[in-house]
Formats: sequence, C-alpha cells, structure tokens
Amino acid sequence: MSTFEGVFVSDPWLQSQFTQVELRKLRTKFISARNQSGTVTIEDLPPVLAKLKPFNEVSSQEDVTRMLSESYPNMSKELDFEAFCRVYLNLQSRASAKLGTSKTFRTTSSFVKSSTTTLRHSISETEKASYVTHINNYLAEDKFLKDYLPIDPSTNALFDLAKDGVLLCKLINVAVPGTIDERAINTKKVLNPWERNENHTLCLNSAKAIGCTVVNIGTQDLAEGRPHLLLGLISQIIKIQLLSYVDVKKTPELAAMVEDSKEAEELMGLPPEKVLLKWMNYQLKKSGYKKEVTNFSSDVKDGEAYAHLLSVLAPELGTAKTLEVKDPVERANLILEQAEKMDCKRYVTSKDIVEGSTNLNLAFVAEIFHNRNGLKLEKTKCSLAEMMSDDESTSREERCFRMWINSLGVETHVNNVWEDVRNGWVLLEVLDKLAPGSVTWKQATKPPIKMPFRKVENCNQVIRIGKELNFSLVNVAGDDIVSGNKKLIIAFLWQLMRFCMLQLLKNLRTHGQGKEITDADILQWANKKVQLAGKSAHMESFKDKHLSNGIFFLELLSAVEKRVVNWGLVTKGETEEDKKLNATYIISVARKLGCSIFLLPEDIIEVNPKMILILTASIMYWSLLQKAKVDEEDRPPEETPGATEEGSAAMAEASTEEGVTQNENKEANTENVEGNS
Repeated sequence: MSTFEGVFVSDPWLQSQFTQVELRKLRTKFISARNQSGTVTIEDLPPVLAKLKPFNEVSSQEDVTRMLSESYPNMSKELDFEAFCRVYLNLQSRASAKLGTSKTFRTTSSFVKSSTTTLRHSISETEKASYVTHINNYLAEDKFLKDYLPIDPSTNALFDLAKDGVLLCKLINVAVPGTIDERAINTKKVLNPWERNENHTLCLNSAKAIGCTVVNIGTQDLAEGRPHLLLGLISQIIKIQLLSYVDVKKTPELAAMVEDSKEAEELMGLPPEKVLLKWMNYQLKKSGYKKEVTNFSSDVKDGEAYAHLLSVLAPELGTAKTLEVKDPVERANLILEQAEKMDCKRYVTSKDIVEGSTNLNLAFVAEIFHNRNGLKLEKTKCSLAEMMSDDESTSREERCFRMWINSLGVETHVNNVWEDVRNGWVLLEVLDKLAPGSVTWKQATKPPIKMPFRKVENCNQVIRIGKELNFSLVNVAGDDIVSGNKKLIIAFLWQLMRFCMLQLLKNLRTHGQGKEITDADILQWANKKVQLAGKSAHMESFKDKHLSNGIFFLELLSAVEKRVVNWGLVTKGETEEDKKLNATYIISVARKLGCSIFLLPEDIIEVNPKMILILTASIMYWSLLQKAKVDEEDRPPEETPGATEEGSAAMAEASTEEGVTQNENKEANTENVEGNS
C-alpha cells in the first residue's frame, strides 16, 4: 500500500539530487534520529547513517563518527531536514572516494546516488520523439488533449504537458482500455496543487495495476516534470500497449509455435518480449536464416534479420536488393520502406536500427507482429490453444495476484503466476518481504533449477512458513504447487495478500489499541465510518449482494475524504450498466485517494468476497495512515514508530538497505546450494 506524496525542500538543487521515494525514506531516517529533546544533532547521526549504503560497505559506526567530526567540528549543532540531506550527500561523496572510482555502487539500493546524479539522468531524444509520435497518433482526438496536440518532439512540451497528470492517465487508458474511469480525472484548464496531486496519485496507482514499475517515482517528480522519470514511465506504458497482443488469449495462433503441452507451458511462462523473440526466430527459420536473434539490439543492428523477417511476412512488398546492399544504413532504409507499406514504421528510424536502440526495436517488432504475425493455427493444435487459455474468473485472479506480487518490489518478475510460482522461489521472496526472516535461504534453491526435488524443497518451505503464519493449508504439500494446482495456488496467494493487508493495518493500529486486526474489525470499521458520516448504506458481510451496486463503497470513500466523490456522476446502480459505471468509478476514486488495489469492476459487480475485503481494508489503511502521519508529527521521539511509513514503502515500493543485504546473503547461500547439487 504505497503512498506517492511529495517531500519538499526549499533549495531546488538539493531537491534535484533525490527522487521523491528517496526523500521520503530519508525523512523517515531523520525522524528516527531524534534525541530525547526532540531535535537532531550531528552526533545523533552515526547510528542511522552507518546502516545505510554506501557507508555500511566501507565504514563502521566509528568511521562515520570520525568523518562527521572532521567535516563538522561542532557535533552538537542542530539540524533541520535539509541540513540532514546535505550531510548525507557530503558523507556519500567521501564514502565514494574511499570505495574507489574503480568500484561502483550496487544500483539495487534506492539510497545510492552520487553527487553527479543529475548528470547521469540523460534521455534519448530519439526515444522521446518516437513516444511523442505515438501520443500524437493515439490521443489526437481526445476532447481534452486535442487543444495541446500535436506535441513538438524537438521541445520539452511533452514533459510540460505531463505535469498535471491528465496526459499520463489518458495514455494508461490507451494501453489498457478501461483502467481509469476518466470521470475521476481532474481536467480543469488550471489545477490547484491538491487536484494535480490527485491526478498523479491516480496515475501511479493505475500504472502499478497494469504492470508498470513505479518504485522510484513520486507525485512530486511528475509534478516537476522530471524528464528521465517521465520518459521511463511513458516507455513502460507504451511497451505494455504494444505487447498486449503478444498473448495467447488475444492471439491464440501463438499455439502454432509449440508442439506439445510441455512447450505450451514453457511459452506461457515467458515474458511478452521473450515470446516476441521466439515468434521472430520461428518466422526466420522459414526464410533459412541461420542465426538466432536473442535481443532487440546487437542482433538486429545489421538489418539482416529484419530483411529475412519481412521477406517471410510480406514478400510482395519487398525487394531482393534489401539483402544485397552492404551498407547497414541503406539496408535499414529499405527495410523501413517495406515496413511503411505495412503501416509499421512509426517507432524507428534507420539510425535507431543501426545503433541498436533496444526499446525502439522492440516497439518496431511488436508493431510488425500486431499488423501481420504470419501464424496459422492448425486444427491439431487447437487443444493446445485451449489449454493455454484460462476461464474468465481464473484469468482475473491470475492478473490480480501477478500485478500485486510485482508491485511488492521482489527481485523476480512474474509473467504468469501459474508457471512462475511452481519452483517456489518467487513465493519465498514474497514471504521474506512480508515476514522478514521467515525464509531459511540456505535451504532454498534459486532458478534455474534442473533437479525437480529442489523445486519440491522450495515449495515445502513455502508451505511450512504458511502454516507458521496460520494460513489454512490442511492436506496441502509443496508438490501441489510444483504440479501447478491452480485452486491451491489461488488459495495460498489469497492468504498471502490478506496477511500483507492485515499486517499493514496491525502496524498502524498497534500504536493505538495494540491488537490484531481481523476481518470482523475491518467490517465494523467500514460500517461505523459510513454511519458517522450520516450515510444510510450498510454492509452485512463481504458477501453482501447489495454491494454490487457500489453505493456502500462510494459512501465509504466519501466518509474518509469528503471531496473525493462527485455524487453527480454516481448512478443508482439498478441496471448492470449502472453497476459497471459505479464499479469503475469506485476503483479510480480509491486509487486517486491513494489506495493501491488490483481488482477489476467485475469483482465488485459479482461481489467477490476476497477482493471486497481487500478493497475495504485498503480504504481503511489509507484512512488510518493519514491519522498515523498526524500523530507521528506530534509524538515524542522515543515513541516514534520506525515502521509506519517506511514499512509500507518497503512492502510496496523498494528494498531497504537491510533488504539489499539480505538479498546478497540469499544469493550467496543459493549459489552454494546449487553448487552442492
């Protein structure tokens, strides 16, 4: 349950040295350094700084104390947050010098950032131009944006236009239609800071819900129009759109590339870009091309692979001259001439091909696939295509759990839940994230795993930890996960998601009532909140069929934040169409408020009790978090919780310094296990 709000510092240069995620975490560290008098002095910093990278790589707490005393003779000097950030940067540069120029910091640490950080944030002008062209093409007819389009790619107009959040929200809806209810977007010509922040919060939560990584981005980063962060987010959104058809559900003809059920399972576990490479090589074999294309960069720079691919897919549009010419640039131009006849040129120039621009070449191949994939599904393989497709409800659950796991910031990226969890590794990563220290990494084996019994060992440990966390796992064994039992996998993942939510709530409530949170507590809280707001709706249980009209959740959202619901847009929810309108509005309003949720409108309409519980708990968490933040500012330093804000960020955004260390130990342990096997 991440938050994206900004932390402000008055010095623009200092602000530019950090992303908003880093500033929020540094602010948490600053608060934890407060002494008994409620202030922070330089002599209070060593215990805090010594635990952070890069200091913990090269210095002990005594070394940090010595470096501070050398730079700041007056150790009793009081610091405000900005001064603390300057001290951090000063020590970071000294630690960098001590570490040596030949050794670079691990980029897995969200804190590591050199003093020249703004110089590293260069952007590709060709990528920017390509994405601008995409935006101009797909959003040209938008009622709100048409006054601002087309964007000139030679200027920074893209980043200026993105500052109010509308463009990004609209682009997400182009990538995955229906993700955002556009009625929830603030689209006035001039937005106040609160409205702008709402748009960015809606954007970031919705981007997570479609599979984007937003770990190092905050709402203030978007409001400031930071080019490298905006371009990175836009790139991810467009990539999701372009690869959406590289999926057996939308393109069942992909089953033509597999021979049996084993190959079908392997294909289902591949990320879309790997499927695209497999498709490209499948077509290249038809042309007699001997090399294997393993990437969208060096392997396509000479243009030979493209020439052979297009000769198979569109022989009537090509020419033998394409392969005869020796100059790569000339060949690239001929390729683009042929691609243009297929309406597939828009993402690359000949320079992009020759220089091997990975993102743009990926976009180019995806566009070719979308326009002409050259696949034909034979009757003998129809059964394989059916095997690779889930029913609608199972598919929705798979999508929800996949997006949720990927949002946690674990090392392994999940492309298909049913396949990727079967070796147990990603489940161990999730368990270690949600219940730190629960996993015995010495007994775990990291993929690729050649020996089947190692997968069973991983999954047995998953089940053991689940039982320790009081999950309901009667007659469930690790082999059930290895064999891909979808019913049991869904049950386990649901309990994991529920455990995560209840732990977040517990971490907040322990500073008040000090009790475990139950489903009944969440139900009682929601009803009481609505009642105190003077509303009439009531929820009997998370299975209450009356919830399908959406009125209760709209009243609950309005109860926690009066301004967030526009009642003029709410229907009575009497017809299926009206229920759908209310459900889509609920999800967007909740994300706009700050809730990180992954359900779909159908889950509300059909009253899926699991998703209803998570939605209610997410709203409860956001509401209690606002109170916790207020309390934190007023709480004496010795009572300041160290896990409220930072803990939620660690679960849903990025690894802490300690988490990185755990990953390093985990890698070392698993390498030893693999070596022994």
